[in-house]
Amino acid sequence: MKLGTSLITGGSSHLDENVMSDLMAQIAELNHKGLELLIVSSGAVAAGRHKLGLGKTHGGVPYKQVFSAVGQSRLMSVYEKLFDKYDVTVAQALLTKADLSDRSGYLNARNTLLALLELRVLCIVNENDVVAVDEIKEAKFGDNDNLSAMVANLVDADLLLLLTDIGGLYTADPRRNSDAVLIPQVERIDSKIEKLAADTAGGLGVGGMITKIEAAKLATASGITVVIADGKEQNIILKIASGEAIGTCFQPLTNKLESRKRWMISGLSTRGGLVVDSGASRALKKQNGSLLASGIKGIEGEYQRGDVVTIYDEKDNVIGCGITNYSSADVRIIKGAHSDKITTLLGYDYGDEVVHRNNLVIL
Repeated sequence: MKLGTSLITGGSSHLDENVMSDLMAQIAELNHKGLELLIVSSGAVAAGRHKLGLGKTHGGVPYKQVFSAVGQSRLMSVYEKLFDKYDVTVAQALLTKADLSDRSGYLNARNTLLALLELRVLCIVNENDVVAVDEIKEAKFGDNDNLSAMVANLVDADLLLLLTDIGGLYTADPRRNSDAVLIPQVERIDSKIEKLAADTAGGLGVGGMITKIEAAKLATASGITVVIADGKEQNIILKIASGEAIGTCFQPLTNKLESRKRWMISGLSTRGGLVVDSGASRALKKQNGSLLASGIKGIEGEYQRGDVVTIYDEKDNVIGCGITNYSSADVRIIKGAHSDKITTLLGYDYGDEVVHRNNLVIL
């Protein structure tokens, strides 16, 4: 589950231990019942800012890193104190995108988190803001909503619960429109759903409904159910864990994907992209085919053989992702050509397929 800044601060500028205590009591109850739980927690920057007595005028990356460095210990101290009452042992995991971008780092993080679950240790996960900065391309998850989806993907979770200060996804912003109606269930996240997710980020948090929809899109593509709900509602975690229909539930698009495909679909390791024509798009989506050079219209970015690439149709819609058999330099030469011309064009070949169906995930 992901706990947002606006939730655990109670809308204030500091951690609200009363709000947190109620949430921790529910989590501890589920932990003692044998459920395997992970928490992705925001709040470190807010805690550090409050501890130092500094306001919003002190902004920018260096100050945010300072606030995070000060606030992480404060945040963990509160978690440890609250869970000690229930004899629940806690651990901390600080992650960056770079930690998970290669296959070995992804598996190492996965193995550590699964071992903590096996030992009944409750892990509090956060982004390592002290070393992950906005200026480093692809270094940051960007917000804890997307981080929580990555962690859910990492451990093959059954449910991702995004707890915030709003009841779910509405037809309009309920804070501004009294006619707004809660959408209880979403079968598939399409352009219509994305348009509803107007960014409603508060003054303390980074994300809003848009980032929650992004997180839900990743998690459901990996076979994970996602619920967005109001963390202030009484016994909200216990109710959802027992199966009550509360908030907005996003249905998984597929059965659980095996680990390697979840790693590819996470986008952590993506190095570039391929644009395909309508025939190739149809073959990939409808016929479980491989991607051949003849169906490729364009190339995005620079990448090497064995890298993960995102595959787009001609309307810039994401079709899926896969491991490419050819570098971007090679694909620029062979795109649009029939497979039997690859050797002639390159002087060598790595097979007929640019992306083989066994190394492909369709969204």
